[in-house]
Amino acid sequence: MASLARVVRPVGSRLSSRAANGLQWQQWARLQPVLPSKRAFAGSSAGQAKKYTQDHEWIELSDDGKTGTIGISTYAAKALGDVVYVELPTPDLSVSAGDAIGAVESVKSASDILTPVSGTVLEANSALEEKPGTINKGPEAEGWIARIEVADASEVEGLMGGEEYAKFTEE
Repeated sequence: MASLARVVRPVGSRLSSRAANGLQWQQWARLQPVLPSKRAFAGSSAGQAKKYTQDHEWIELSDDGKTGTIGISTYAAKALGDVVYVELPTPDLSVSAGDAIGAVESVKSASDILTPVSGTVLEANSALEEKPGTINKGPEAEGWIARIEVADASEVEGLMGGEEYAKFTEE
């Protein structure tokens, strides 16, 4: 412990050396970067881990497993290129796993968006109508496509986890 005390100088000695160089405490403190504080609690509702399909869609279930957020993977977004139009699903649309719920058009090509699970569409990401390029910026975050009420949460078990999907896209 004594060796640690010799290595780490007290804050006061660092401040006094700066003050001795003509920099007053208030001036010195204003020049220091403000670091973000760490939160002492977990308040996010991130949900369960994302699962992926072989068609490059993802779903993230809520903690209760009753609703899921659907989108296209980062891999798919990069393959498509600049997205210029997104056809979104309509709310209250009943779908089965593998059904097309919309489409993504880019400067390179167009691709259907397939739902990974059965259920009912609750909402679509209407922000994509105005800014379809949001998919390119954050396909697995703010570029989500739709939220769905999941009919059978066990359908998610047959999908790939993140590591398995990464290996799949390397092939």
